[in-house]
Amino acid sequence: MFTGIITDVGEVLAVEQEGDLRARIATAFDPDGIDIGASIACDGVCLTVVALGREPRNWFDVQISAETVGLTNIGRNGWRPGKRLNLERALKVGDELGGHIVSGHVDGVAEVVSTRDEGDSLRVRLRAPDALAKFIAPKGSVALNGTSLTVNEVEGAEFGVNLIPHTREVTNWGEIAQGQFINLEIDTMARYVARLRDWDA
Repeated sequence: MFTGIITDVGEVLAVEQEGDLRARIATAFDPDGIDIGASIACDGVCLTVVALGREPRNWFDVQISAETVGLTNIGRNGWRPGKRLNLERALKVGDELGGHIVSGHVDGVAEVVSTRDEGDSLRVRLRAPDALAKFIAPKGSVALNGTSLTVNEVEGAEFGVNLIPHTREVTNWGEIAQGQFINLEIDTMARYVARLRDWDA
């Protein structure tokens, strides 16, 4: 379980296709504080740590199944050396819940339709898959590349979010561009509300 508050921006050091895809990710996290088998959200995808090290920088390895590659932007944008990833360690009991409850189970991939400056902030418009659009509501929460964000407006399958300068500085959102694919996780509460509504109907 996560909160959508990014605590590090890692960098892909290597990617290797074994039985599954295996990636090595550089991080500012101390490997001594990470257990083998721990969960780390990487651009919003909950992945399991399978190896750790310190040379040439602190790093951890994750294995990524073909299903995960197909359902996330890993298969669309491609992870390659040098790619920067939003990272978040799993939530601990007693931690501050600064964003919203995020599972790290990506529901689909949204496409960046447009970006525009709006004061000091950046307004980003995205297109969600049609099957997920009904779960996205104005002033509701979404996790995009693992970042907890508030939805500003919704028009059909398109929706907008606002990125303040701080968010762009401490995440990989400073590199956002039209046409990119973004991991989308809808709000768990919205999912259950829609399910209950369909059940009652």
